[in-house]
Amino acid sequence: MNVPLLTVTAAVPAVGAILTAAVPAARRTAAKWLALLFSLATLALAVLVAVRFEPGGERYQLTESRSWIADFGVRYELGVDGIGVALIALTAVLMPFIILAGWHDADPSPSSSSTGGPKETKNLRWRPTQGFFALILMVEAMVIISFAATDVFLFYIFFEAMLIPMYFLIGGFGDRATSSRSAADAAGGSEQNAAAQRSYAAVKFLLYNLAGGLIMLAAVIGLYVVAGNFSLQEITAARAAGTLDMATNTERWLFLGFFFAFAVKAPLWPLHTWLPNAMGEATAPVAVLITAVVDKVGTFAMLRFCLGLFPEASKWATPVVLVLALISIVYGALLAVGQRDIKRLIAYASISHFGFIVLGIFAMTSQGQSGATLYMVNHGISTAALMLVAGFLISRRGSRLIADYGGVQKVAPVLAGTFLIGGLATLSLPGLAPFVSEFLVLVGTFARYPVVGIIATTGIVLAALYTLVLYQRTMTGPVKEEVRTMPDLRLREVLVVAPLIVLLIGLGVYPKPLTDIVNPAVQHTMSDVKQTDPKPEVEAAK
Repeated sequence: MNVPLLTVTAAVPAVGAILTAAVPAARRTAAKWLALLFSLATLALAVLVAVRFEPGGERYQLTESRSWIADFGVRYELGVDGIGVALIALTAVLMPFIILAGWHDADPSPSSSSTGGPKETKNLRWRPTQGFFALILMVEAMVIISFAATDVFLFYIFFEAMLIPMYFLIGGFGDRATSSRSAADAAGGSEQNAAAQRSYAAVKFLLYNLAGGLIMLAAVIGLYVVAGNFSLQEITAARAAGTLDMATNTERWLFLGFFFAFAVKAPLWPLHTWLPNAMGEATAPVAVLITAVVDKVGTFAMLRFCLGLFPEASKWATPVVLVLALISIVYGALLAVGQRDIKRLIAYASISHFGFIVLGIFAMTSQGQSGATLYMVNHGISTAALMLVAGFLISRRGSRLIADYGGVQKVAPVLAGTFLIGGLATLSLPGLAPFVSEFLVLVGTFARYPVVGIIATTGIVLAALYTLVLYQRTMTGPVKEEVRTMPDLRLREVLVVAPLIVLLIGLGVYPKPLTDIVNPAVQHTMSDVKQTDPKPEVEAAK
């Protein structure tokens, strides 16, 4: 019997979400363990997907195809290439750590939050523990389908549907205990103002992404009018065979509709402004879910759909996209340098990193696109490590302000050490996983666009600045009175962070298992856009 492995992998967290939400209100601990169990089961299935995938085999493997809405040519089609396998694995790996890190984030106890200080208790009926973990599992299911969908309409549905649980995770389960103000100011501040900030961040996230989705919907309909179906494989095959006639202007307009939605999700400057608000107001685990998992759907879709469906338009738009990527790299890093809020600093750093990913994709070289794919995976792991440790730090002090910390390494050395490793990974220190991906992106970009590659390196310098300054101001120096009794990482927190650090070191030293899966898919993408790597110019010996 041929088991539909991709469907099962996505269905497990969806079933887990339903069962977790159905757990009686008084049994919060049971709901947590149930959510963790289903996330681990999904991880086991993702490992099976990776094992059964053959890097040298067909482009799309583990394929499934069933008629869905026959009158409109919509099919339930799934299949993964190496890029999809890598990102499904990233999603499945991170989810148990997100759940463990947020173990107490929806608890009614005033002292049990992992993201900072007392919980509000008067409206707890709107934030049950069961709902929090059910929403996380539902996002996981939708993201996995998005990475596996080879029907454009199917992809679009889940691309948009994931906005609903994310909206409630940001607005309904936001970072209620902390503020960008100091803890002392927050103690006398307005709960209504804090709720308004969370609501603003959630609505802004939703409106930006819905706007992008509506424009993409028009492009999806336009694609159907031109191609007669929504199948990615059929459309790309028809384009390669020359049997699909798509006018130049039509292709460009369709590309812009798709790219706009993906640039919002990514996020790319100037469509990025929702991210700092969302990450700042969300709990640390949900902030990781946003930037390490959900946002990767945008950059993944640029590779799969923009380059696959509209190769000529992608090459036409490359100069503008490269400029936008450069602005994201430098602009995001500069704003990170000037941040006073720990979580917003990490958010702006992520904008800079997404600029590198988009740069690698549109450099149109195999090194650049391999590096961009590795960057998606490595950025997910490094940002998860840094943000989750930051969340543990904030929970102990009750403030997101950098100025409210100092001397933490003297009272909580394990916390400070893991924070340092996460920070060094963020600045792409050699020996840690992000270095490999950033190096490949820059090499691939320099091979075709040397000036762009040179400008992009300023992001490396700025990353070192904002990361080391953050560590210096929070972890070194005299011990502030408010952090003098700060406890070190607890066992649960160590279990969250330690495997992420192992992955950062392991993939930094030996990235070959990941590159072996990714590289064949990148070659197929390069073939779609009819590009080859530039040959190095070597002067003849005199």
